[in-house]
Amino acid sequence: KGEEEMKKKACKSCKFLYTGEECPVCKSSQFVLNWKGRLAILDPVHSDIAKKVGVKDAGEFAIKVV
Repeated sequence: KGEEEMKKKACKSCKFLYTGEECPVCKSSQFVLNWKGRLAILDPVHSDIAKKVGVKDAGEFAIKVV
């Protein structure tokens, strides 16, 4: 992983990857720094993968939160 990815937090609730104080998707402040894999959702409305994993927002998500 590059330096930028190492700084990203994964939300414990929705697995969204972010760098701020709280998750911009679900507003949770509970996060982990230890996550694996990344799923990029560009268009959640037309993405079969987004529907399968229950993602309703565009962005980067952790595949596994450790």
